[in-house]
Amino acid sequence: MTTYRVCCFLRRFRPASNEPSEAIGDVFQAYAGADGALGEEALRRFLREVQGEAGDDDVEAAAREVMAFAAEHRLLKKGGGGLTVEGFHRWLCSDANAALHPRRGVHDDMGLPLSHYFIYTGHNSYLTGNQLSSGCSEVPIAKALRDGVRVIELDLWPNAAKDDVEVLHGRTWTSPVDLMKCLEAIKEHAFISSPYPVILTLEDHLTPHLQAKVAKMIKETFGDLLYLSESEAMPVFPSPEDLRGKIIISTKPPKEYLETKSSKEEAQNGSTEEESVWGDEIPDNKAQVATACQVSEKDSERYVEEDEEMEKKVQLGVNAEYKTLISISLTRRKHDMDQDLKVDPEKVSRMSLGEAAYEKATITHGSEIIKFTQRNLLRIFPKTTRITSSNYNPLMGWSYGAQMVAANMQGHGRKLWLTKGMFRANGGCGYVKKPDFLMNTDKMFDPRSKLPVKTRLKVTVYMGDGWRFDFRKTHFDKCSPPDFYARVGIAGVVADTMMKETKVIMDNWIPTWDHEFEFPLAVPELALLRVEVHESDNHQKDDFAGQTCLPVWELRSGIRSVRLYARDGEVLRSVKLLMRFEFS
Repeated sequence: MTTYRVCCFLRRFRPASNEPSEAIGDVFQAYAGADGALGEEALRRFLREVQGEAGDDDVEAAAREVMAFAAEHRLLKKGGGGLTVEGFHRWLCSDANAALHPRRGVHDDMGLPLSHYFIYTGHNSYLTGNQLSSGCSEVPIAKALRDGVRVIELDLWPNAAKDDVEVLHGRTWTSPVDLMKCLEAIKEHAFISSPYPVILTLEDHLTPHLQAKVAKMIKETFGDLLYLSESEAMPVFPSPEDLRGKIIISTKPPKEYLETKSSKEEAQNGSTEEESVWGDEIPDNKAQVATACQVSEKDSERYVEEDEEMEKKVQLGVNAEYKTLISISLTRRKHDMDQDLKVDPEKVSRMSLGEAAYEKATITHGSEIIKFTQRNLLRIFPKTTRITSSNYNPLMGWSYGAQMVAANMQGHGRKLWLTKGMFRANGGCGYVKKPDFLMNTDKMFDPRSKLPVKTRLKVTVYMGDGWRFDFRKTHFDKCSPPDFYARVGIAGVVADTMMKETKVIMDNWIPTWDHEFEFPLAVPELALLRVEVHESDNHQKDDFAGQTCLPVWELRSGIRSVRLYARDGEVLRSVKLLMRFEFS
């Protein structure tokens, strides 16, 4: 019995049982033989009919893996029999049976131009916390790269004496970090998690002599890792495969340093956006579009003024060595979307848009954005009022083909979980090939239009386990075992976005829900499966108990193991759900 002390009394509860749920037991019995074990032939049938393995070779390979797992963990019936029900359940819950294939690796065609891919992009990569007063460090840069991020941003400013370069969020209370530390961290960690290129975007506020100093530091640090374009105007971007193991510099052509509007003033004059303990709920994009339509004239003018202030920089002389480092040039905006989104057939470039300006552009120039991103790179960055390093819904960017949807990796919350979920695809290499319809030049995709259902995803949440190992007995409730419920839903285009939840299972560390959901999907190629577990609390806000986000187009059919992550994105050591995915 499990006991909890309440004042002078002890409350007793049945001990947690990790036996298979009734539904899993029924599946086992449907394939088990008279001896109560799952033999090899029955296992092959199960793999075909339930797990969706197609082809004799795939079935045979999967069956060998299962039997090898069972033999290694002594889960076979004595006397050379098949899998016991315990062995069957243990294998279903193992990482070998994960929802995303653990050994599939990179499988997208990586030989297409960079503009054909969504790219894992960070924003203000050097910050350790909020955008206003946190420290700057090379540590978050190294962590982002190890996590698979492929675009790192550094803001370069002169020091007080104007004789050296600092990395910091300019004109704020953030403490600077030495540029060389950042460059060395990039070199050391760039290709640990992925062999594909790292794009280093520089926000340059430097004078020509400091640009020369930066150029020397970059060349000496990166050496042969640095990619140098053979011409100033590339007719088409090289592919991730062409750029394997390379670091690419992207910034505006150099301009004279000019002090710009202080972010301190921005913080004092603008509003901050605090997120709840788990982060704001994911909008269905209808609300997001409506909000964008209502952006005040004052806000619109402020974004334009900020860009125009940068445009006022006067060219006093460009350091030639620094200029040769820039392989992906950043186009200066003209503040006229018709002009900004014009596609030059002779050369490609990168453009950056603030979150608010981009949202407005999707309403008035949606098809032009898609056409622009078929050849060029578009980076979307969070608005300056996100002082707490919160994030915006990245699907607004991906739905129109924007490759670089920049996220504050030092933040937390549901919107960052979506970004992490997207880039679990394609082996976690940081590059995910865009759906073909976003590259179609004949018919432009409209994510806000009424779209027909393409497929239906049926999701069954059987049970969960692992909290009893990773959390104290009284972590969720001081007087009883936790009362868990699961939330399951889709983040995607407007037509697909929804969220549902199971019933609450009271006083149980190993909840069994056996709850089935169905999701009609119009655009499964952009759909992300959201899974959250919470502990119900009648007296205060429900406790968070884990989350994950998975790309729907890479889910394996059948009964699968799903690992959960903490709010900060770190994997929970033991916590898993057992779920089933069926496509029709």
